[in-house]
Amino acid sequence: MELQELWEAALNEIELSISRANFATWFKNSYPSKRDDGTITIACHNGFTKEWLENRYNKIILRSLRAIDPKVKNLEYVIQIPVKKPERKQQARPAISLERDMQLELGGIAVDKDTNLNSRYSFENFVVGSHNELAHAAALAVTENPGTKYNPLFIYGGVGLGKTHLIQAVGNALREKYGSKKRITYITSEQFSETLVNAIRKQTMNEFKQIFRTVDLLLIDDVQFFAGKDKVQEELFHTFNDLHTKNKQIVFTSDRPPKAIPSIEERLRSRFEGGMIADISFPDLETRIAILKSKLMQKQADLDDTLLETIALSIQRNIRELEGALNRILTYSKIKGKNPTPKEAESILSELVHPNAKNINLKTITKVIMEYYDIDEQGLLKQSRAKEFVRPRQIAMYLLREILKMSYPTIGSKLGGRDHTTVIHACEKIGKSLAYDLELSQEISALKEKIYYAG
Repeated sequence: MELQELWEAALNEIELSISRANFATWFKNSYPSKRDDGTITIACHNGFTKEWLENRYNKIILRSLRAIDPKVKNLEYVIQIPVKKPERKQQARPAISLERDMQLELGGIAVDKDTNLNSRYSFENFVVGSHNELAHAAALAVTENPGTKYNPLFIYGGVGLGKTHLIQAVGNALREKYGSKKRITYITSEQFSETLVNAIRKQTMNEFKQIFRTVDLLLIDDVQFFAGKDKVQEELFHTFNDLHTKNKQIVFTSDRPPKAIPSIEERLRSRFEGGMIADISFPDLETRIAILKSKLMQKQADLDDTLLETIALSIQRNIRELEGALNRILTYSKIKGKNPTPKEAESILSELVHPNAKNINLKTITKVIMEYYDIDEQGLLKQSRAKEFVRPRQIAMYLLREILKMSYPTIGSKLGGRDHTTVIHACEKIGKSLAYDLELSQEISALKEKIYYAG
Protein backbone atom coordinates (compact mmCIF):
# COMPACT_ATOMS: atom_id res chain seq x y z
CA MET A 1 0.00 0.00 0.00
CA GLU A 2 1.44 3.37 -1.04
CA LEU A 3 2.24 5.82 1.75
CA GLN A 4 -0.16 8.49 0.51
CA GLU A 5 -2.95 5.90 0.08
CA LEU A 6 -2.34 4.70 3.64
CA TRP A 7 -2.51 8.28 4.90
CA GLU A 8 -5.75 8.92 3.00
CA ALA A 9 -7.39 5.87 4.56
CA ALA A 10 -6.26 6.93 8.04
CA LEU A 11 -7.52 10.49 7.51
CA ASN A 12 -10.94 9.18 6.52
CA GLU A 13 -11.19 7.50 9.91
CA ILE A 14 -9.68 10.39 11.89
CA GLU A 15 -12.10 12.84 10.29
CA LEU A 16 -15.02 10.89 11.72
CA SER A 17 -13.70 10.99 15.28
CA ILE A 18 -12.86 14.68 15.78
CA SER A 19 -14.62 17.96 15.10
CA ARG A 20 -14.59 19.41 11.60
CA ALA A 21 -12.91 22.59 12.83
CA ASN A 22 -10.07 20.68 14.52
CA PHE A 23 -9.63 18.43 11.51
CA ALA A 24 -9.37 21.37 9.15
CA THR A 25 -6.97 23.23 11.46
CA TRP A 26 -4.48 20.47 12.26
CA PHE A 27 -4.68 17.93 9.44
CA LYS A 28 -5.47 19.90 6.29
CA ASN A 29 -1.86 20.95 5.65
CA SER A 30 -0.10 17.91 7.13
CA TYR A 31 1.02 14.91 5.11
CA PRO A 32 3.39 11.89 5.31
CA SER A 33 6.82 12.80 3.97
CA LYS A 34 8.56 9.44 4.25
CA ARG A 35 8.47 5.94 5.70
CA ASP A 36 11.42 4.15 7.20
CA ASP A 37 10.38 0.57 8.03
CA GLY A 38 7.85 0.95 10.87
CA THR A 39 8.30 4.69 11.31
CA ILE A 40 6.26 7.25 9.37
CA THR A 41 7.32 10.89 9.32
CA ILE A 42 4.50 13.45 9.27
CA ALA A 43 5.32 16.81 7.72
CA CYS A 44 3.74 19.86 9.36
CA HIS A 45 3.68 23.37 7.92
CA ASN A 46 4.67 25.10 11.19
CA GLY A 47 5.92 24.41 14.69
CA PHE A 48 2.57 24.99 16.33
CA THR A 49 0.92 22.29 14.20
CA LYS A 50 3.84 19.93 14.85
CA GLU A 51 3.53 20.39 18.60
CA TRP A 52 -0.26 19.98 18.53
CA LEU A 53 -0.22 16.76 16.47
CA GLU A 54 2.63 15.36 18.53
CA ASN A 55 1.06 16.08 21.92
CA ARG A 56 -2.69 15.90 21.25
CA TYR A 57 -3.31 13.62 18.29
CA ASN A 58 -0.38 11.19 18.20
CA LYS A 59 -2.45 8.37 19.73
CA ILE A 60 -5.36 8.67 17.32
CA ILE A 61 -3.08 9.02 14.26
CA LEU A 62 -0.99 6.00 15.23
CA ARG A 63 -4.08 3.94 16.07
CA SER A 64 -5.73 4.76 12.72
CA LEU A 65 -2.59 3.96 10.73
CA ARG A 66 -1.94 0.70 12.60
CA ALA A 67 -5.54 -0.41 12.09
CA ILE A 68 -4.84 -0.33 8.35
CA ASP A 69 -1.20 -1.42 8.43
CA PRO A 70 -0.05 -3.18 11.65
CA LYS A 71 3.58 -2.74 10.56
CA VAL A 72 3.40 0.95 11.52
CA LYS A 73 5.09 1.19 14.92
CA ASN A 74 6.07 4.80 15.42
CA LEU A 75 5.46 8.37 14.24
CA GLU A 76 7.83 11.29 13.88
CA TYR A 77 6.90 14.90 13.14
CA VAL A 78 8.92 17.49 11.24
CA ILE A 79 8.33 21.05 10.03
CA GLN A 80 8.36 20.92 6.26
CA ILE A 81 6.62 23.06 3.67
CA PRO A 82 6.08 21.12 0.42
CA VAL A 83 6.59 22.62 -3.00
CA LYS A 84 3.25 21.13 -3.90
CA LYS A 85 1.20 19.54 -1.14
CA PRO A 86 -0.16 16.11 -2.10
CA GLU A 87 -3.83 16.40 -3.01
CA ARG A 88 -6.33 14.61 -0.90
CA LYS A 89 -9.53 13.05 -2.15
CA GLN A 90 -11.37 14.22 0.97
CA GLN A 91 -10.73 17.64 2.43
CA ALA A 92 -12.25 19.26 5.46
CA ARG A 93 -14.70 22.13 5.17
CA PRO A 94 -13.19 25.58 5.80
CA ALA A 95 -14.29 27.79 8.66
CA ILE A 96 -16.77 30.45 7.63
CA SER A 97 -15.15 33.83 7.04
CA LEU A 98 -16.44 37.35 6.62
CA GLU A 99 -15.21 37.31 3.03
CA ARG A 100 -17.03 34.04 2.18
CA ASP A 101 -14.75 33.46 -0.78
CA MET A 102 -13.77 29.85 -0.22
CA GLN A 103 -15.33 26.64 -1.50
CA LEU A 104 -13.73 23.26 -0.81
CA GLU A 105 -14.61 19.83 -2.10
CA LEU A 106 -15.58 17.29 0.55
CA GLY A 107 -15.53 13.76 -0.78
CA GLY A 108 -16.35 15.07 -4.24
CA ILE A 109 -19.27 17.13 -2.92
CA ALA A 110 -18.87 20.89 -2.69
CA VAL A 111 -19.55 22.77 0.52
CA ASP A 112 -21.70 25.67 -0.57
CA LYS A 113 -19.78 28.91 -0.14
CA ASP A 114 -22.92 30.96 0.50
CA THR A 115 -24.49 28.73 3.16
CA ASN A 116 -21.53 26.70 4.49
CA LEU A 117 -23.75 23.61 4.05
CA ASN A 118 -22.57 20.21 2.89
CA SER A 119 -25.05 18.82 0.38
CA ARG A 120 -24.44 15.21 1.44
CA TYR A 121 -26.60 15.85 4.53
CA SER A 122 -30.22 15.43 3.53
CA PHE A 123 -33.48 14.08 4.93
CA GLU A 124 -33.42 11.41 2.22
CA ASN A 125 -30.29 9.73 3.62
CA PHE A 126 -31.13 10.34 7.30
CA VAL A 127 -32.19 7.02 8.82
CA VAL A 128 -35.17 7.50 11.14
CA GLY A 129 -35.74 5.27 14.15
CA SER A 130 -37.40 5.46 17.56
CA HIS A 131 -34.27 7.18 18.91
CA ASN A 132 -34.61 10.25 16.68
CA GLU A 133 -38.14 10.36 15.28
CA LEU A 134 -39.24 13.39 17.35
CA ALA A 135 -36.19 15.44 16.33
CA HIS A 136 -36.67 14.36 12.70
CA ALA A 137 -40.37 15.26 12.71
CA ALA A 138 -39.67 18.67 14.26
CA ALA A 139 -36.93 19.37 11.72
CA LEU A 140 -39.26 18.48 8.86
CA ALA A 141 -41.97 20.73 10.31
CA VAL A 142 -39.51 23.63 10.31
CA THR A 143 -38.89 23.20 6.59
CA GLU A 144 -42.62 23.36 5.85
CA ASN A 145 -43.14 26.78 7.39
CA PRO A 146 -39.88 28.26 8.70
CA GLY A 147 -40.03 30.96 11.36
CA THR A 148 -43.57 30.24 12.53
CA LYS A 149 -43.39 26.77 14.10
CA TYR A 150 -40.75 25.44 16.49
CA ASN A 151 -38.69 28.62 16.56
CA PRO A 152 -36.09 28.09 17.79
CA LEU A 153 -35.66 24.36 17.29
CA PHE A 154 -33.14 23.00 19.80
CA ILE A 155 -31.83 19.48 19.05
CA TYR A 156 -29.63 17.77 21.62
CA GLY A 157 -27.96 14.38 22.03
CA GLY A 158 -24.64 12.63 22.49
CA VAL A 159 -21.62 12.81 20.23
CA GLY A 160 -21.97 11.23 16.80
CA LEU A 161 -25.73 10.57 16.87
CA GLY A 162 -26.70 12.66 13.83
CA LYS A 163 -27.32 16.19 15.14
CA THR A 164 -25.11 17.80 12.48
CA HIS A 165 -26.74 15.70 9.76
CA LEU A 166 -30.21 16.79 10.84
CA ILE A 167 -29.47 20.50 11.27
CA GLN A 168 -27.78 20.63 7.86
CA ALA A 169 -30.64 18.65 6.31
CA VAL A 170 -32.95 21.49 7.38
CA GLY A 171 -30.69 23.99 5.63
CA ASN A 172 -30.35 21.92 2.47
CA ALA A 173 -34.12 21.31 2.25
CA LEU A 174 -34.87 25.02 2.52
CA ARG A 175 -32.07 25.83 0.10
CA GLU A 176 -33.68 23.48 -2.42
CA LYS A 177 -37.15 24.88 -1.71
CA TYR A 178 -36.35 28.58 -1.93
CA GLY A 179 -33.06 28.76 -3.82
CA SER A 180 -31.40 32.18 -3.48
CA LYS A 181 -34.65 33.78 -2.25
CA LYS A 182 -33.77 32.83 1.34
CA ARG A 183 -30.43 33.57 2.99
CA ILE A 184 -29.19 30.55 4.94
CA THR A 185 -26.11 30.27 7.17
CA TYR A 186 -24.80 27.16 8.90
CA ILE A 187 -21.97 27.65 11.38
CA THR A 188 -20.44 25.84 14.36
CA SER A 189 -20.16 27.57 17.72
CA GLU A 190 -16.37 27.57 17.34
CA GLN A 191 -16.59 29.31 13.98
CA PHE A 192 -19.13 31.83 15.27
CA SER A 193 -16.84 32.67 18.19
CA GLU A 194 -13.75 32.94 16.00
CA THR A 195 -15.58 35.11 13.48
CA LEU A 196 -16.76 37.44 16.25
CA VAL A 197 -13.28 37.72 17.76
CA ASN A 198 -11.81 38.54 14.35
CA ALA A 199 -14.54 41.11 13.70
CA ILE A 200 -13.81 42.84 17.02
CA ARG A 201 -10.06 42.78 16.36
CA LYS A 202 -10.42 44.11 12.80
CA GLN A 203 -13.19 46.55 13.79
CA THR A 204 -15.63 45.01 11.30
CA MET A 205 -18.57 44.43 13.63
CA ASN A 206 -21.00 46.08 11.21
CA GLU A 207 -20.06 43.48 8.62
CA PHE A 208 -20.45 40.72 11.23
CA LYS A 209 -23.96 41.93 12.08
CA GLN A 210 -24.80 42.22 8.38
CA ILE A 211 -23.93 38.53 7.90
CA PHE A 212 -25.77 37.07 10.88
CA ARG A 213 -28.70 39.44 11.39
CA THR A 214 -29.95 39.46 7.82
CA VAL A 215 -30.33 35.71 7.31
CA ASP A 216 -33.66 33.90 6.95
CA LEU A 217 -32.32 30.71 8.53
CA LEU A 218 -29.50 30.55 11.09
CA LEU A 219 -28.15 27.10 12.00
CA ILE A 220 -25.65 26.92 14.87
CA ASP A 221 -24.01 23.60 15.81
CA ASP A 222 -22.72 22.64 19.30
CA VAL A 223 -23.90 25.67 21.30
CA GLN A 224 -22.62 24.08 24.53
CA PHE A 225 -19.23 25.56 23.60
CA PHE A 226 -20.60 29.07 24.20
CA ALA A 227 -20.41 28.32 27.94
CA GLY A 228 -18.27 30.87 29.76
CA LYS A 229 -17.82 33.12 26.69
CA ASP A 230 -19.62 36.23 27.89
CA LYS A 231 -19.00 38.48 24.88
CA VAL A 232 -20.00 35.75 22.43
CA GLN A 233 -23.16 35.01 24.42
CA GLU A 234 -24.07 38.69 24.43
CA GLU A 235 -23.73 38.95 20.66
CA LEU A 236 -25.65 35.70 20.13
CA PHE A 237 -28.42 36.99 22.40
CA HIS A 238 -28.82 40.18 20.34
CA THR A 239 -28.57 38.26 17.07
CA PHE A 240 -31.27 35.85 18.28
CA ASN A 241 -33.61 38.66 19.32
CA ASP A 242 -33.13 40.50 16.05
CA LEU A 243 -33.91 37.40 13.96
CA HIS A 244 -36.73 36.14 16.16
CA THR A 245 -38.66 39.42 16.04
CA LYS A 246 -38.51 39.19 12.24
CA ASN A 247 -39.84 35.59 12.31
CA LYS A 248 -36.57 34.24 10.93
CA GLN A 249 -35.95 30.57 11.72
CA ILE A 250 -33.18 29.55 14.15
CA VAL A 251 -31.96 25.99 14.81
CA PHE A 252 -29.44 25.00 17.48
CA THR A 253 -27.74 21.72 18.38
CA SER A 254 -26.01 20.77 21.61
CA ASP A 255 -24.72 17.69 23.39
CA ARG A 256 -27.08 18.40 26.31
CA PRO A 257 -30.39 20.23 26.98
CA PRO A 258 -30.29 23.99 27.66
CA LYS A 259 -30.71 23.72 31.42
CA ALA A 260 -27.68 21.40 31.63
CA ILE A 261 -25.30 23.80 29.87
CA PRO A 262 -23.12 25.46 32.52
CA SER A 263 -22.06 29.14 32.55
CA ILE A 264 -24.78 30.23 30.13
CA GLU A 265 -26.58 33.51 30.84
CA GLU A 266 -30.14 32.88 32.00
CA ARG A 267 -31.55 35.20 29.35
CA LEU A 268 -29.84 33.15 26.60
CA ARG A 269 -30.88 29.86 28.19
CA SER A 270 -34.50 31.04 28.15
CA ARG A 271 -34.16 31.77 24.42
CA PHE A 272 -32.88 28.24 23.82
CA GLU A 273 -35.90 26.87 25.70
CA GLY A 274 -38.42 29.17 24.05
CA GLY A 275 -39.30 26.92 21.11
CA MET A 276 -39.14 23.17 20.56
CA ILE A 277 -36.59 20.97 22.34
CA ALA A 278 -36.03 17.52 20.82
CA ASP A 279 -33.48 14.90 21.77
CA ILE A 280 -31.66 12.20 19.83
CA SER A 281 -30.79 9.10 21.84
CA PHE A 282 -28.89 5.92 20.98
CA PRO A 283 -30.11 3.89 17.97
CA ASP A 284 -31.27 0.31 18.50
CA LEU A 285 -29.69 -2.65 16.68
CA GLU A 286 -32.14 -2.63 13.76
CA THR A 287 -31.61 1.09 13.19
CA ARG A 288 -27.83 0.70 13.32
CA ILE A 289 -27.99 -2.01 10.66
CA ALA A 290 -30.26 0.21 8.56
CA ILE A 291 -27.73 3.04 8.88
CA LEU A 292 -24.92 0.74 7.74
CA LYS A 293 -26.96 -0.36 4.70
CA SER A 294 -27.61 3.28 3.86
CA LYS A 295 -23.87 4.06 4.09
CA LEU A 296 -23.06 1.07 1.87
CA MET A 297 -25.46 2.35 -0.79
CA GLN A 298 -23.76 5.75 -0.69
CA LYS A 299 -20.34 4.11 -1.03
CA GLN A 300 -21.61 1.70 -3.71
CA ALA A 301 -20.22 -1.20 -1.71
CA ASP A 302 -21.66 -4.46 -0.40
CA LEU A 303 -21.30 -6.58 2.75
CA ASP A 304 -23.43 -9.51 3.87
CA ASP A 305 -25.94 -9.14 6.71
CA THR A 306 -23.83 -11.19 9.13
CA LEU A 307 -20.95 -8.73 8.83
CA LEU A 308 -23.29 -5.77 9.18
CA GLU A 309 -24.71 -7.25 12.37
CA THR A 310 -21.20 -7.82 13.70
CA ILE A 311 -20.37 -4.14 13.12
CA ALA A 312 -23.67 -2.99 14.61
CA LEU A 313 -23.15 -5.10 17.73
CA SER A 314 -19.60 -3.78 18.16
CA ILE A 315 -20.53 -0.09 17.91
CA GLN A 316 -23.72 0.74 19.79
CA ARG A 317 -23.64 4.39 20.86
CA ASN A 318 -22.12 6.50 18.11
CA ILE A 319 -23.20 6.72 14.47
CA ARG A 320 -19.96 8.46 13.49
CA GLU A 321 -18.01 5.56 14.98
CA LEU A 322 -20.36 3.18 13.21
CA GLU A 323 -19.34 4.69 9.88
CA GLY A 324 -15.69 4.58 10.96
CA ALA A 325 -16.06 0.87 11.73
CA LEU A 326 -17.65 0.29 8.34
CA ASN A 327 -14.78 2.15 6.64
CA ARG A 328 -12.28 -0.01 8.51
CA ILE A 329 -13.94 -3.22 7.31
CA LEU A 330 -14.15 -1.92 3.73
CA THR A 331 -10.47 -0.92 3.83
CA TYR A 332 -9.58 -4.42 5.04
CA SER A 333 -11.64 -5.90 2.19
CA LYS A 334 -9.87 -3.70 -0.35
CA ILE A 335 -6.39 -4.58 0.91
CA LYS A 336 -7.05 -8.32 1.30
CA GLY A 337 -9.24 -8.66 -1.78
CA LYS A 338 -11.96 -10.38 0.25
CA ASN A 339 -14.39 -9.63 3.05
CA PRO A 340 -13.38 -10.63 6.59
CA THR A 341 -15.17 -13.37 8.47
CA PRO A 342 -17.33 -12.23 11.42
CA LYS A 343 -14.57 -13.34 13.79
CA GLU A 344 -11.95 -11.40 11.83
CA ALA A 345 -14.28 -8.38 11.83
CA GLU A 346 -14.58 -8.54 15.62
CA SER A 347 -10.79 -8.53 15.87
CA ILE A 348 -10.47 -5.61 13.41
CA LEU A 349 -13.01 -3.58 15.38
CA SER A 350 -11.79 -4.50 18.86
CA GLU A 351 -9.70 -1.33 19.20
CA LEU A 352 -12.72 0.84 18.43
CA VAL A 353 -14.57 -0.33 21.53
CA HIS A 354 -13.24 1.92 24.28
CA PRO A 355 -9.67 1.92 22.87
CA ASN A 356 -8.17 3.90 25.76
CA ALA A 357 -9.99 2.20 28.64
CA LYS A 358 -6.77 0.89 30.19
CA ASN A 359 -5.38 4.43 30.44
CA ILE A 360 -8.33 5.84 32.40
CA ASN A 361 -7.59 6.99 35.95
CA LEU A 362 -8.92 9.34 38.62
CA LYS A 363 -7.41 12.39 36.91
CA THR A 364 -9.00 11.47 33.57
CA ILE A 365 -12.49 11.20 35.04
CA THR A 366 -12.34 14.32 37.23
CA LYS A 367 -10.85 16.39 34.40
CA VAL A 368 -13.67 15.42 32.00
CA ILE A 369 -16.31 16.17 34.65
CA MET A 370 -14.80 19.57 35.51
CA GLU A 371 -14.68 20.53 31.82
CA TYR A 372 -18.20 19.24 31.13
CA TYR A 373 -19.79 21.13 34.03
CA ASP A 374 -17.40 24.10 33.83
CA ILE A 375 -16.21 23.90 37.45
CA ASP A 376 -12.71 23.97 38.89
CA GLU A 377 -11.03 21.45 41.18
CA GLN A 378 -11.96 23.43 44.26
CA GLY A 379 -15.61 23.35 43.24
CA LEU A 380 -15.48 19.59 42.82
CA LEU A 381 -13.71 18.89 46.11
CA LYS A 382 -14.77 21.60 48.55
CA GLN A 383 -17.48 21.18 51.18
CA SER A 384 -20.25 23.00 49.34
CA ARG A 385 -23.88 22.00 48.96
CA ALA A 386 -24.54 24.38 46.08
CA LYS A 387 -26.41 22.56 43.31
CA GLU A 388 -23.83 23.43 40.64
CA PHE A 389 -21.21 21.48 42.65
CA VAL A 390 -23.24 18.70 44.29
CA ARG A 391 -24.53 17.10 41.09
CA PRO A 392 -21.10 16.93 39.31
CA ARG A 393 -19.53 15.62 42.53
CA GLN A 394 -22.12 12.84 42.89
CA ILE A 395 -21.71 11.91 39.23
CA ALA A 396 -17.93 11.82 39.71
CA MET A 397 -18.37 9.40 42.62
CA TYR A 398 -20.71 7.23 40.56
CA LEU A 399 -18.32 7.07 37.58
CA LEU A 400 -15.25 6.40 39.73
CA ARG A 401 -17.13 3.48 41.24
CA GLU A 402 -18.52 2.15 37.95
CA ILE A 403 -15.52 2.63 35.67
CA LEU A 404 -12.53 2.24 38.01
CA LYS A 405 -14.28 -0.01 40.58
CA MET A 406 -12.83 2.10 43.39
CA SER A 407 -13.91 1.33 46.94
CA TYR A 408 -16.28 3.76 48.63
CA PRO A 409 -13.68 4.87 51.24
CA THR A 410 -11.08 5.48 48.50
CA ILE A 411 -13.49 7.59 46.47
CA GLY A 412 -14.38 9.60 49.57
CA SER A 413 -10.73 10.26 50.41
CA LYS A 414 -9.92 11.30 46.84
CA LEU A 415 -12.88 13.67 46.57
CA GLY A 416 -12.30 16.01 49.48
CA GLY A 417 -11.93 13.53 52.33
CA ARG A 418 -15.59 12.58 52.54
CA ASP A 419 -17.04 9.72 54.57
CA HIS A 420 -17.75 6.50 52.68
CA THR A 421 -21.46 6.71 53.56
CA THR A 422 -21.66 9.96 51.57
CA VAL A 423 -20.21 8.15 48.57
CA ILE A 424 -22.62 5.23 48.94
CA HIS A 425 -25.56 7.65 49.05
CA ALA A 426 -24.32 9.48 45.93
CA CYS A 427 -23.77 6.28 43.93
CA GLU A 428 -27.16 4.85 44.89
CA LYS A 429 -28.92 8.13 44.12
CA ILE A 430 -27.38 8.42 40.64
CA GLY A 431 -27.92 4.73 39.93
CA LYS A 432 -31.61 4.86 40.84
CA SER A 433 -32.20 8.13 38.97
CA LEU A 434 -30.84 6.62 35.75
CA ALA A 435 -33.88 4.33 35.58
CA TYR A 436 -36.26 7.25 34.92
CA ASP A 437 -34.20 10.41 34.32
CA LEU A 438 -33.51 10.51 30.56
CA GLU A 439 -31.53 13.74 30.82
CA LEU A 440 -29.21 12.27 33.46
CA SER A 441 -28.83 9.09 31.41
CA GLN A 442 -27.71 11.10 28.40
CA GLU A 443 -25.31 13.16 30.52
CA ILE A 444 -23.72 10.00 31.93
CA SER A 445 -23.43 8.51 28.44
CA ALA A 446 -21.83 11.69 27.08
CA LEU A 447 -19.39 11.77 29.99
CA LYS A 448 -18.45 8.12 29.54
CA GLU A 449 -17.74 8.71 25.86
CA LYS A 450 -15.52 11.68 26.64
CA ILE A 451 -13.74 9.69 29.38
CA TYR A 452 -13.10 6.64 27.21
CA TYR A 453 -11.62 8.76 24.43
CA ALA A 454 -9.59 11.00 26.72
CA GLY A 455 -7.64 8.12 28.29
